[in-house]
Amino acid sequence: MTTASTTLRTVIGLDNQLPRLADATVILIDFQNTYREGVMALPEAEPAIAAGARLLAAARALSRPVIHVINDGGPDTPYDIRAEIGSISAELAPVDDEPTVIKEFPDAFHDTDLHAILQRLGAGPDLVLAGFMTHMCVTFTAQGAFNLGYRPTILAEATATRALEAPDGTVLTPAALQAASLTTISDLFGLVAPALDDLLH
Repeated sequence: MTTASTTLRTVIGLDNQLPRLADATVILIDFQNTYREGVMALPEAEPAIAAGARLLAAARALSRPVIHVINDGGPDTPYDIRAEIGSISAELAPVDDEPTVIKEFPDAFHDTDLHAILQRLGAGPDLVLAGFMTHMCVTFTAQGAFNLGYRPTILAEATATRALEAPDGTVLTPAALQAASLTTISDLFGLVAPALDDLLH
């Protein structure tokens, strides 16, 4: 039986206590129709969207800042934000003064004003991230946040990914890639909260 290694977070002495949503800023990543239909549809998109909507409602109820992030892939792509396919899913649409950040790279901090918006909002170090896809934009945005000194936490139930072929030709199921992605994040870049209730303490 394989024994798990000590995480890098533990080795360098980082805090592993989950934050309170009441103290955090929420960043919703790529909750776009892109992932509900067509070539990029994710098997677990609907449960993740429902969980994301619960997170959004809880953040609003606590008067916590919410920032929406969307990926713009340009015309004739599943990420065309000018078309319905690339629009934010209705359940998670911004309201009032909730800002929307448009990105073109997996890391939502790269070549965007996300960091500047967080500074303008006076955001503390705790960020709660949710969205699509876990192995891609969620992971790299967590890394980007960590590199800037933030303390990101991923809400696992509000994320999802897809099956992909590994370099050795085996196919990783969505569940396997999801687990690997969350494990990668929790080794160093951030914390993982399985469910919203874990952040409502």
